[in-house]
Amino acid sequence: MVYQAGKADDAASFGAALSVSAGWSRAGLIALAAVLAFAVGLFAPQVLGDGDTYWHIAAGQWMLDHHQVIRTDSFSYTFAGKPWDTHEWLAELVMALAWRVAGWAGMMALTGAAAATAIGLTAARLSRLLTPTALILALALIGACLAPSFLARPHFLALPLLVLWIGALLDARAAGRAPSPAWLLLMIAWANAHASFLFGILLVGAFALDALLTEPKAWRRVFLQWGGFGVGAVLAALITPHGLDGLLFPLKVNGMGSLAGITEWRSPDFQHLPPVEIAILAGLWVMLSRGVRLAPARLGLLLALLYMTLAHVRHETLLVLIGAPLLAEALAGPGRVQPDRRPDRRAAGLAAAGIAALCLLRLLLPFDPGDGRVSPVSALAHVPAALRAQPVFNSYDLGGYLIYARVKPFIDGRTDMYGDAFIARYDAMERPGGEAFDAAAAQYRIAWTFLEPSSPLIATLDADPRWRRLYADRYAVVHVRR
Repeated sequence: MVYQAGKADDAASFGAALSVSAGWSRAGLIALAAVLAFAVGLFAPQVLGDGDTYWHIAAGQWMLDHHQVIRTDSFSYTFAGKPWDTHEWLAELVMALAWRVAGWAGMMALTGAAAATAIGLTAARLSRLLTPTALILALALIGACLAPSFLARPHFLALPLLVLWIGALLDARAAGRAPSPAWLLLMIAWANAHASFLFGILLVGAFALDALLTEPKAWRRVFLQWGGFGVGAVLAALITPHGLDGLLFPLKVNGMGSLAGITEWRSPDFQHLPPVEIAILAGLWVMLSRGVRLAPARLGLLLALLYMTLAHVRHETLLVLIGAPLLAEALAGPGRVQPDRRPDRRAAGLAAAGIAALCLLRLLLPFDPGDGRVSPVSALAHVPAALRAQPVFNSYDLGGYLIYARVKPFIDGRTDMYGDAFIARYDAMERPGGEAFDAAAAQYRIAWTFLEPSSPLIATLDADPRWRRLYADRYAVVHVRR
């Protein structure tokens, strides 16, 4: 009897040791994913490689200084005083605060924190459904798909809100109920941070349909619970400085024809095997080889995400951050008992330690973006102060830096404010020949130009005796009217 009891105790101890080891292994993977994501944000210069970052910071600075949300444009000279829907005002405030506290290191830390939170939460959810090997492969694909949009901009800062929202919806469906009304507070923050909140509302409809198709006999309860939460989400999204206009803003932007000229609004280029193509093929392989069956509403949601990604490359973040947990749940199968969340708390502690160490390293290694494709510091430094105060014609991607440098641009990344007609005129002005440019130069009394070296207008200006080249380098070319 003593011998048998000893064997049983040994087996129990061995099982407990394996359980603890697996928990710490899972916690380590989650923490590693979060720390790596934070490190990319903190040390990759590409994070500051979008001109919109500069005008977002300037907008946030203006709101901090004036203690109010911007209502009209005060940055350009072409649209000065005209209405501007600052639908990302909350994210811009956070960006300006990070910049004031720690400069560019603060901006990179903020972006890295958003990435670490989104990846860490996703890793924690997937780790309860996938094997360690599958988890590593899934996170690698997700990270690769997020890389093109890994920029210091509001859309990226809103990713943790998306991950929290989809997690709340999945947990509610698993519990056979609608999410708690407390989650509507998240929708308020989301609606004030980025226009992607509208997709969060649409997700409620998709999960409500999933509940209805799964439990058709309980349609009254489903309608009351999910319908009530959906109405609450819409009402929460109205709690912004712009009210109904803010709710309809994403629809207005999606209907603009000029979006086709912006890279993130184009279709993915599948001739060079982008990460999203690998992710799509991997998802198809898993579904077909493992016989994965998705509920009709969830399959419809996944197909809608796929369509959106094929139409606009910017939506691939939605595809991977929403599609991954949907596919993982289907792969795990119904009735899967999920482990407790203690490893998640361990992961949070490990990730916090790693992030703190990286922040210390960043402080020891100061960073300034300096000259770059969207920040031609040297070129602007060669423009006399008196000339900077006069009307300029600039390339679209350089407008953000001009705003940051307190120069009023002709155009910048606020496509929704300028509208299709004005952007079409800007495109015509950049074409060789100069007829459209001459007409606009006379109308706006343009005194100098600030153009990307690839601009077709440069050759026209070089050949025009009314203009002379003031400065040129690999990032910008400056002409001044004689």
